[in-house]
Amino acid sequence: MITEQAPEHTSAAMGPSLPMASPLGLVEGVFTPLVREDEQRFRGMLGAHLDFIWRCLRRMGVPAGDCDDAAQQVFLVAASKLSLIAPGSERAFLFGTASRIAANARRSLHRRDEAELLLMQTGTLEHENQEELSDQLRARAMMDDILREMPDELREVFVLFELEELAIVEVAEVLAIPLGTVGSRLRRAREDFQQRVRRCQAGRLRNGGAR
Repeated sequence: MITEQAPEHTSAAMGPSLPMASPLGLVEGVFTPLVREDEQRFRGMLGAHLDFIWRCLRRMGVPAGDCDDAAQQVFLVAASKLSLIAPGSERAFLFGTASRIAANARRSLHRRDEAELLLMQTGTLEHENQEELSDQLRARAMMDDILREMPDELREVFVLFELEELAIVEVAEVLAIPLGTVGSRLRRAREDFQQRVRRCQAGRLRNGGAR
């Protein structure tokens, strides 16, 4: 299993983002129309799932600089449909909403090469440090590209199980699919991911290496 320990509002595989606003300030003004009981429930959802949703958006192809806005959209949708979200299914609803918002972001995204931008900002680093950073940025950029290009149903299972480290049962719950379907999609997702990695590596070798 691919493991990852990332600080709040960051992704080790994807790189750090700009600091995110305080969770309760994320949707400023949204509490006003909510009755007290709904406000407490919404605050609980925000505190429990904000980091998870932010990471999933990032891993589903939303650029780091856009993840705060995308997360805000997810929770604004949740606030507007709070009465329709069954107790206990909050995470599944939020992930489904995040998946749709990420898909919209990918369709409308004018591709930005974050790795190249960061590399341009490292001119003052020592050579060895620059080489190490270059390797890290290339790996992150490749992960970005691979996850962005994977089919939605495979990406979702891969992100939840391999990167978020949810149990199979939890993945089934979040995606509202049978356990057997999770297992088959996970096998296909792993194969798809590895094939894409091999193609990326082969392409870089044909082009004379990464450097």
